[in-house]
Amino acid sequence: MKLLKKLFVFFVYILILSSCSKEIKKESTIKQKSLDLQVLEVYKEGVDSLESGDIFFATKKFNEAETLYPQSEWAPKSALMAAYAYYSQDYYGDAIAELERFLRVYPKHKNIDYAYYLLAISYYEQIVDETKDLQSILQARNYFKIIIKDFPNTEYAMDSEFKVDLIEDILAAKEMYIGRYYLQKKKWIPAINRFRAIIDDYETTIYTEEALHRLVEVYYIIGLEDEAKKYAKILGYNYQSSLWYEKSYSVFDEMYEKNKKENEKKNKKSRSILKKLKSLFS
Repeated sequence: MKLLKKLFVFFVYILILSSCSKEIKKESTIKQKSLDLQVLEVYKEGVDSLESGDIFFATKKFNEAETLYPQSEWAPKSALMAAYAYYSQDYYGDAIAELERFLRVYPKHKNIDYAYYLLAISYYEQIVDETKDLQSILQARNYFKIIIKDFPNTEYAMDSEFKVDLIEDILAAKEMYIGRYYLQKKKWIPAINRFRAIIDDYETTIYTEEALHRLVEVYYIIGLEDEAKKYAKILGYNYQSSLWYEKSYSVFDEMYEKNKKENEKKNKKSRSILKKLKSLFS
């Protein structure tokens, strides 16, 4: 507040001083400085309104400041502040619209990294259910990856990497949710496709172990034992001490016991037939 007042007094002083000499020559300069003052006053009104919680009046003032003097340094700042005002009160759609416009109008601005980050966060905050919010999930991941790639040394890159990992877990959870549904309904091929997608696209997530086990399970059920053994080996090599590896091992172990019992029945039956044959010749 004090700083803005000092700036205002300083600009007024300059205007008065300029008007005392060569008025005709300095007319355009006076108008320019007067316009700067107007923009600054309108911007300050926007900041005050934002701090008091009136975001709609705040965004109106920020947009007014930008329109008043588009060539000034306050124009892009005002655009970003309008976007932040919407974001601060969870009006994510409006924030996204402001930020997308900012990227079009000010593609080389020094705070472009912040614009991308706020845009990514605006999508990220809308994620509620991984089974429904796919558009928000994918858009958030896309913008976070832009930050990691184009602005790796910024304060936003580290958080973006963390957020991408969380999003990958969310997407893997979605695939697992659908895969389990297909498995329950005995729709083997769609189930396999979902579990394979987790391994191919989200191998660093917490769902990889279960996906490998489910593939062992499904392939064994449909009689493709070699495929089942292949995924069991991958699971054992990477997660030998995990619960899912134990479950996959038990799939084959149960079948071994089942085959063993069936063989014992066959042998018992063969022995009884042999005894009958022997009795005929005795």
